[in-house]
Order: sequence, then structure tokens, then C-alpha cells
Amino acid sequence: MKLADLYARSGLTLSVEFFPPKTEKGEENLFSEIEIIKRLNPGFCSVTYGAGGSTREKTVGLVETIHNVCGLEVMCHLTVVGQSKVEARGVLNLLKEKGIENVLALGGDPPQGMADWRPHPDGFHHAIDLVREAVALGCFSVGVAGFPECHPRATSRESDLIFLKEKVDAGAAVIITQLFFDNDDYFRFVDDLCKLHVTVPIVPGVLPILSAPQVRRFTTLCCSRIPEKLEKELAKVETDDNAAVEMGIEYASRQCEELIKFGVAGMHFYSLNKSYSVQAICKNLGL
Repeated sequence: MKLADLYARSGLTLSVEFFPPKTEKGEENLFSEIEIIKRLNPGFCSVTYGAGGSTREKTVGLVETIHNVCGLEVMCHLTVVGQSKVEARGVLNLLKEKGIENVLALGGDPPQGMADWRPHPDGFHHAIDLVREAVALGCFSVGVAGFPECHPRATSRESDLIFLKEKVDAGAAVIITQLFFDNDDYFRFVDDLCKLHVTVPIVPGVLPILSAPQVRRFTTLCCSRIPEKLEKELAKVETDDNAAVEMGIEYASRQCEELIKFGVAGMHFYSLNKSYSVQAICKNLGL
């Protein structure tokens, strides 16, 4: 089922993000976690592409397995960085052949060891180019990323919002946000996009915290901030990962509860290939 149809249904659409494991054991563990996630009846799951497109083959293979073997609807990430136009079109055609209907068009992260983001010399330059390519094939529903706290490479918040609107105007069916920990950032983001007459679902991305060092690293990488109320909670579990997991479940549960009251169309969980926290959050929410 396509993203546009999934979000057209009544009720909350849950989605969960995974990344391609580096080892056979990691892959085995992931499929065990997926079986647990399936009990939550997610609308779909997504599979990341890796920095610089580094996991392209693994991503497509994992997407096919999740779709055909695990029986879940799936959205494949596709990035500008790290691949030529020919390679990007090849991935789209391969996904089409395999019956995958959903893609997330992204600029992508620089390859490991490369500080500056830059497109492939023979590649597309912006995520909107991938949106147009996927939409032109006529078989995909396309998602794009949104940044409640502003894209780290944007020249201004205003230009970032306008560029996002252009991606929607090019055919994107849904916006899935980068992780954030202050719902006021999301509410302001939605309000600003509504003023630009953006009407597609704007789905919040939620990261269940697994450890204090982990969340500090992630927020640095994606240029998100840790609000003062969360900083105080992290200080209490700085060296206790088990306590951090439980605190993360409680924090995300409160965050999601407020977002649901606001009327979000869905919730996208950055699972880090773990089901425990996602399952506990959904239980707390009565989902």
C-alpha cells in the first residue's frame, strides 16, 4: 500500500525505521525484532541507506525481504549523495521490479571521513530531483524529510521551509521529520508549513533514548537540541544505560501523548533495530 493511501486511512499510522546490519548475526537479530514489531501492526517500516549511500545493495535486499518474507509494507530510503544519476535511476527501477511502492527521497549524509556534503559529480544535486524522478515513474509514493529545528545546511529557516514546500509541490505525499525532543519545535514547524499551504501529513520522528552518550551523539550529528527538561533527566542516568532506556520510554511516551492530542496522522519511530522501547511506548499509549 502506498504512503498516500496509508495516511488517508482513519486512525494513527505507526511506522518504524531500521538500518541494514553489518553482520549476519545482526541481521538475524533484526528479523527477530521485526517479528515483535509486527505485533504492533505498523502501517509500514523504513530502511535507511547509510552515509553516502554506503549500504545501497544491503538496503534494497533488506527492503525486499521485509516486504516479501516478513509481510510488512516498506519504504526504501534513497539519497542524492554517493551515487550517480544512472545508479539512482537503477535503484528506482529495481524497486519498481520488486513491487516496492514507497521511497523516502533524501539528500543523505556525507560518507564516513568526509566533513562536507557534496553530490556525486554525475549525480543529482537535491532531494527534489529524486522526488521528480520517482514521481515520473508513476508507481511510487514519495516521502521527504522535514527538520523542525531547520536543516543543518539551510541558509535560513525561511528558505528551508520554502524548499520543503517545493518538494511537496513536486509530488511528495508525506513529510517525516528529523528527531526532536521539544514538541514546541514541531508545533511551530507545522504552523509555518500550514501558512505556506502545505497540506500533506507531517509525521513526527521520535527517537527512544537508549543511553545518554548515544542521544548526545545523535543530536550533535543531526543538529537537534536537547531541551533543558531532558538534560536534567539525562544527568540522572549518565552512566546507567538500563535506567536511560526506561527514562527514554517515559519521556517519549509523554512526548507522543501530546503529539497524538495535537492530531498527528502518524508516528515514526527511530528504533535503532530495537523493539523493546517502541513496544513499551505503544503499550503506554494504549496502541
